[in-house]
Amino acid sequence: MTNSLWSHLWWAGYAYTILKGTAQAAAYGLAPLRLARGRLNYLSPFPRRFTGAYTTFEAAMVAARRQRLAGYDHDEIAPVAYAKMCEVAPWDYPVLFWLRSLLGEIDGLVDAGGHMGTKYRAFRPLLPLEGSFRWTVYDLPAIIRAGRNLAEKERLTSLHFVNRVEDAGEMPLFLGSGLMQYLDTPLSSLLMQMPSLPHHLILNKVALRKGSTIVTLERIGKSFVPYHMRNEADFVGDIAGLGYRQVDRWSIPALSRAIDTHPELGRSESAGFYFRLG
Repeated sequence: MTNSLWSHLWWAGYAYTILKGTAQAAAYGLAPLRLARGRLNYLSPFPRRFTGAYTTFEAAMVAARRQRLAGYDHDEIAPVAYAKMCEVAPWDYPVLFWLRSLLGEIDGLVDAGGHMGTKYRAFRPLLPLEGSFRWTVYDLPAIIRAGRNLAEKERLTSLHFVNRVEDAGEMPLFLGSGLMQYLDTPLSSLLMQMPSLPHHLILNKVALRKGSTIVTLERIGKSFVPYHMRNEADFVGDIAGLGYRQVDRWSIPALSRAIDTHPELGRSESAGFYFRLG
């Protein structure tokens, strides 16, 4: 009985080893095919969401400028997906949780990369933001022009806009929801431009990967915009270097991305963070 049992276990282990080796060999064998298929996407007549893989923002912009429009700073890009961005998405709820938790100790925030005030419009029905609360959006000049004009038409007197982050003044909270993909510098460089470091950082929809940082091009409307997939350890280390400690982290599987032309690089992970100074 014992010998029979060991025999069955040995054969089961042997079969598992063979199957595992076969699967690994198949994966390695398919890798060149995946790479070739990705490169062929450059020739596809259908629009691609993500194209190319570059080591720096500058290299990605050089490639983007070969197209009709490059970057986000264009009047015709401002209204793209505006209505959708004004809706509350499932991945907004951790941000809402922390904002509601902190409202008792803050009187305003800078919404970096806040587009035309889309998060203000999405969150206003769910948070007590009226009165003296300051919601200041920092973004690119073309986006700020569109946002300011729309806010004036809607008489949103609590919503303000700046195209230099230092003009936001001292703010207790820095919100970056979808900022990091498009920011062309480390976050620490942007924070150091403010009159003082915000005590709280809420960062959402950060595209991360385990390997080195990659910059691809995202198609937004008719423009190609550099899009960062950052190394997570480097990203967190940059913020920790300013004296921030990580309080919370959440994952957003629905926003994982793959580069159509470079599938061999794998998918990014989207995540959110809350950091507190000191």
